[in-house]
Amino acid sequence: MSIPTTVSSPVSLIYIGDPMCSWCYGFGVPVGQLLTRFPEVSVQLVLGGLRAYNTQVMDDALKDKLRGAWAGVAQRSGQPFSPALFERNDFVYDTEPACRAVVTVREHAPHLALAMYHAIQHAFYADGRDTTKAAVLGEIWDDVHGRTREAWGHIDFLRDFDSEAMRQRARDDFAQAQRWGVSGFPTLLAVVDGQAQVLTNGYAEADMLAQRLGQIIAR
Repeated sequence: MSIPTTVSSPVSLIYIGDPMCSWCYGFGVPVGQLLTRFPEVSVQLVLGGLRAYNTQVMDDALKDKLRGAWAGVAQRSGQPFSPALFERNDFVYDTEPACRAVVTVREHAPHLALAMYHAIQHAFYADGRDTTKAAVLGEIWDDVHGRTREAWGHIDFLRDFDSEAMRQRARDDFAQAQRWGVSGFPTLLAVVDGQAQVLTNGYAEADMLAQRLGQIIAR
C-alpha cells in the first residue's frame, strides 16, 4: 500500500478509526502504551465513519448486540462503559458528527486531534453523553483546549464544525479509508518512505504492537 504523507520522521503511524467505535475506545489503552514506548513516532488520524449518516433510531435488537460487544471490549481493555445509551428510546447512532469534530480539531489544532478523539470516546462510552450533538462536542472541546490554553476556542470550534468545508473534510476521510481498503476499525499502519505496513486491523495488545513496530524501525 502506497501512502502519501508529509510526516518527516522515518517511521510514522496512521490510525484509522471512529471515536464512536467501541473497539477503538478499548484500543486507546494499548495505543497509548505504544506511544509511551515510542514517543518519537507521530500519529496521523484518519476518520473511518463507522455509522456515518445513520438515520435509524436504535432498536432493542441493536441495543442487545451492543451490550454484548461492549462487555467484550470492557473485559479485554478494562475501559469503563455507561449503560445510559440503552435507557434511551430516541438515540440515532450517527458517528459523522463525532468524526467531523475530530477532523475540525485536526485542521485547526492538529496537535490536539488525538486528545479530542479520546475525549469524545470517554464522553460517549464512560459518561454516556450524546456525542452526536454539536453542543456536547463543543463542551468536550472546551475541556481539551482548556487544559492546554489553545487560543482556538469554543466559538471557533462550533463555527468551523458546522461549515461545509469540515463536512467535506470528513467525507474525504471516509473515502480515503475506503480507497485504502480498510475493512475494520481500529486499523493502525506504520509508514516508512511512503509505504505502509499493517500493524493491526482490529484490537491488539501493546506488546504485540511494540514488537512489530520495533522490527520495522530496526529495519
